[in-house]
Amino acid sequence: MPLIEVSIARGRTPEQLRSLIAELHRAAETSVGAVPENTTVIIREIEHEHWSRGNQTIAERNAATQEAALNDAPLNAAEQRSH
Repeated sequence: MPLIEVSIARGRTPEQLRSLIAELHRAAETSVGAVPENTTVIIREIEHEHWSRGNQTIAERNAATQEAALNDAPLNAAEQRSH
């Protein structure tokens, strides 16, 4: 009776989560011969502000990445003419 628990950052579609559940069930069946009716999968979606690595949350990392992308974005036509 496998119990498979997964923590994942929030933001997946219901279809993606359903696919993950199906693949986890399939893995339990093929790897340890688990009976589908006896396999339980629990997915915990964690808010980006509640998950950190290296003392930086996912939300902070995403914000830093977005800010860097904005700073590296090519100048628009008006800005290019003024330079």
